[in-house]
Parts: sequence; structure tokens; C-alpha cells
Amino acid sequence: MEFRLDYYNAAPDAVRALFGLETYLARCGLEKPLLELVKLRASELNGCAFCIDAHWRDARKGGEDERRLYLLAAWRESPGYTDRERAAMELTEAVTHLTGGHVSDEVFAAVRPHFSDKELADLTLAVAAINAWNRMSISFRAVPGHPFALPRSPKPET
Repeated sequence: MEFRLDYYNAAPDAVRALFGLETYLARCGLEKPLLELVKLRASELNGCAFCIDAHWRDARKGGEDERRLYLLAAWRESPGYTDRERAAMELTEAVTHLTGGHVSDEVFAAVRPHFSDKELADLTLAVAAINAWNRMSISFRAVPGHPFALPRSPKPET
């Protein structure tokens, strides 16, 4: 596979806006390990090798258990995930796939008890953000570990 386009340099303002959302999400109050699981699970669903590689490494650096990462694709049948994490995976899959045209009432009802209104909004934004990154990386064939495919986070504006 050959890297097609350095989207960071092609559209730096757009990438900066996505990084702004990432900055918000990092400070929103949701647990960092939960956010990494969400990013990794959505990336698995989308088949984004670049993002799977990046978020696997980020999760491990953050202290995530390797076994939980191995089992993430089969989280429903795997022990070791909290009810809150399971709810987050359920929402991640529903928002990522949207095959029915919307997140079903059943999924929302199952997820609702585990998150406040703000947390649900933030969690949905996190899923939307990783889906945007996935689509950029997949479209332009970002290769895991390829130096030209590694987005460079701009300095936050003050």
C-alpha cells in the first residue's frame, strides 16, 4: 500500500480543527482509558490500520492491559470490561455503523444509565471524531508507522 496524500499539509486548518476537538475531548471529563477503547474499537470497525496501530500503542502507554486490547473486537463475549465500557462500545458500534439510519432506541436506552447528558454528548463527539480521522487515514492510505502519515499536532491556540 502506498501513502496517497499528506492531508495535514493539504488542509492544515481542517486538521487543526480536528485537533481542537481532540483537545476538548482530552479535557471533557471522560476517562482517558475509555476514550482510547472507543477510538480503537471504531478504528477496528472501520478497518483503519493506521489508527488501530496508533491507538493500540496509546492505550498501552496509558497502562491498558494487553489482553483487554486483544479481546476488544469480541467485547460482548469477553470478561474484563465494566458495564460503562460495554455501554460505550455499544454506542461506538451504533454511531460508527448507523446501518439503520440512526442509533436505535434500544441502544440508547441501554447506554443511557451509564452516562450523564454531557458524557453522552462527549462520547458521541469522540466517536464522530475518530470516525473522521479513520476516513481521512483510510482515504489517503495512511500507513502505520510511515513518517509522512503521522499527523503533527499543532500548538493549541491561546
